[in-house]
Amino acid sequence: MANQIFPGEYKSLSEISDFVINRALISGFLANDIYSIQIAVDEACSNIIDHAYGKEDLGYIELQVEEIENGLRITIRDDGDPFDPEEIPDPVLDSPLEERRERGLGLFIMRKLMDEVTYDFSSPNQNKLIMVKRKSGA
Repeated sequence: MANQIFPGEYKSLSEISDFVINRALISGFLANDIYSIQIAVDEACSNIIDHAYGKEDLGYIELQVEEIENGLRITIRDDGDPFDPEEIPDPVLDSPLEERRERGLGLFIMRKLMDEVTYDFSSPNQNKLIMVKRKSGA
């Protein structure tokens, strides 16, 4: 298991990406799955900065990457504002671009790229996002 804490700022996203890619490579993931993990984690961390904190430099992003049978479990923690993911509807992808909502696409992408996406707001003053990716063919 590997843990690392990053400042809640956009320039941390490349370091976060490197950290996650490295862990996925060590775990034996193929390039397509590594790309999916990278995009999902980047989207989650961008959402933390944009929505949980509302701007940069207001908190931290903690990543925990754990090898599980045939995959990885990635836990992302922050102390920003919580939200209810069930209140964010899936985007309507076949509607005209000018009619589409601005929110919800990131959560949709994370759910499409990862095998499991769950939120835990049970700890006071801490949000926890848990994403699981299994190796292709597993």
